[in-house]
Amino acid sequence: MRLIIFISSMRGGGAERVTANLANHWAAQGWKVTIVTLALLSDDFYELSPAVTRIALTLDGNSRNSLVGMVQNLRRVMALRRVLRKIQPDIALGMMTSANVLLALSSFGLRIRAIGSEHVHPAQYPLSPLWEGLRRHIYGWLGAVTALTGESACWLKAHTNVRRVTVIPNAAPWPLPVQEPKVKPESVCSLGRKVLLGVGRLEAQKGFDWLLEAFAALAQKHPDWDLVILGEGSLRTMIEHQVQTVGLEKRIFIPGRVGNVGDWYARADLYVMSSRFEGFPNTLAEALAYGLPAVSFDCDTGPRDIIRHEIDGLLVPPGDVASLTAALKRLMSDADLRQRFAERAVEARDRFSIERIAGMWEELFEGVSHEQPRIYP
Repeated sequence: MRLIIFISSMRGGGAERVTANLANHWAAQGWKVTIVTLALLSDDFYELSPAVTRIALTLDGNSRNSLVGMVQNLRRVMALRRVLRKIQPDIALGMMTSANVLLALSSFGLRIRAIGSEHVHPAQYPLSPLWEGLRRHIYGWLGAVTALTGESACWLKAHTNVRRVTVIPNAAPWPLPVQEPKVKPESVCSLGRKVLLGVGRLEAQKGFDWLLEAFAALAQKHPDWDLVILGEGSLRTMIEHQVQTVGLEKRIFIPGRVGNVGDWYARADLYVMSSRFEGFPNTLAEALAYGLPAVSFDCDTGPRDIIRHEIDGLLVPPGDVASLTAALKRLMSDADLRQRFAERAVEARDRFSIERIAGMWEELFEGVSHEQPRIYP
């Protein structure tokens, strides 16, 4: 199988991690896998197998205005089209909305079977009117588009001219690979302290402001617990200021982005997700795979497809900080309950195994391959 995966960049992020996991898995199966990005190779965060070919179009970046944007996107389409014509892949897979649209345009008139994939719930992540219009009308040019949840699949069917939608969740490989930067948990967390762990970009979507509010309400009655948030982002200064405001600089730690997140899952006692919205949160599935009980807002979408309420974790009403605080208190106070949830959480290793999820992709590829490529929209 010759496969091209097209994504804006391979910087840190959920879709980027999915791309790396799938590419490495299929390369190990002997597939000819090529990852094409707009961004530079030097921007890559996730490690790839030497068997995976990397092509950087070096056409990343924001545009000053709509006219410059149109010219820039035309250059991207032509550059990607040249790659498609040269490699002649059996399947070309786009990762996220803009990549899906650019792939559809680039493969126009070619005998290329192109597939798109959404990695957030579109209703919770509105685009500009131009890109919304392109998605609405261009998705029908693709052989299929995947969604992470049933809710997202329904949205795509209702709001785009997509021909075929398949629900494929993200894999949660276990154990996770280790790469730089490595930050040892013991360099941050004192021996004997219990750890409440959150992982994600320091952006509004992840709701870490709500998490800090909840932990601050619990800290005094749970003096043996610390909070660790792994990730980096534009809101670091604001989050650090909030930590200082509640006076918990010695109990809340934000070490940044790490390449050994599996070590942190193994060190933690409880996982928390405070997101305002999600697509399919990889970190939540990974935490369960490492045997961590979890508490999460039941936001759109993903957490309810991962946590089995009262079996391996707790779901609370989205945005309800009081309910989040109560759920955290319940688990932080009850070691036996944490252990019971942990014993079931590890079932995520099979539920979201790379072999199982890759098999779902392969079934889709097989189905699309048996269809006549749509040369014209």
